[in-house]
Amino acid sequence: MNMQFRKETVIISGGLGDIGRAIATAFAKQGANISLGDIQPATHAREFLASLKEYKTRSAYSQVDVTDADAVQQWVNKTESDLGIPGIIIANAATVTFAGIHEISPEQWSRELRVNLDGAFHLTKAATARLLFHNRPGRVVFMGSWAAHAVHANIPAYCVSKAGMRMLCKCMALELAPHHILVNELAAGFVDAGLSGRRFEKDAAMREEAIQKVPVKKLITATEVAQQVLLLCHPQNEHMTGSTLLMDGGLSLLT
Repeated sequence: MNMQFRKETVIISGGLGDIGRAIATAFAKQGANISLGDIQPATHAREFLASLKEYKTRSAYSQVDVTDADAVQQWVNKTESDLGIPGIIIANAATVTFAGIHEISPEQWSRELRVNLDGAFHLTKAATARLLFHNRPGRVVFMGSWAAHAVHANIPAYCVSKAGMRMLCKCMALELAPHHILVNELAAGFVDAGLSGRRFEKDAAMREEAIQKVPVKKLITATEVAQQVLLLCHPQNEHMTGSTLLMDGGLSLLT
């Protein structure tokens, strides 16, 4: 087994979702310690944490709302104390509201931007500050979306939040590059997991329509997303920063 990340600690927001779990498992298989954060109670994490023990690494879970900057800072501090300085930071927590401009409420709009954009900012700011303090290199991956550049009907807040995340990625990448902290975005298309996966599960016709729309005629799995995250964080990736790795099966070629 490749243990490329044996000395690393990975911190992942939205860690109990399909994609968060897949990313955690992929890193654990390669020897990394795993710190998961999510809004769910700790009881929801027990079974998954137990499954990670198979890979002989350490893991921990914190119930945390990423919109709360103080709570995120406490999570980062606890991760450093219990598992080590998180050198790989995955901003994955997200939510989506299916409502158009004139249907979405001010509260829904605000909540979505706070989770998707502010939450990503709070985690990456707090965790990279610790890397700077310890003069350590690192990797940051923002879990973005092709919705950051392609207009989607009925999810305006999601599109706006992901577009903002893309610029946050670029700003952070430029500022941290001299410190050997590389910052990139993984922008996925139709993923048969997570937020879109739950939608597809409820509507088989929508799922089939999505498959037919994608030029490669298949949906992305959570495991495939996780493998691309590993590539972005690989130690041999020493020059890619401020970039968007587009993983959409060719969808963007149609817009």
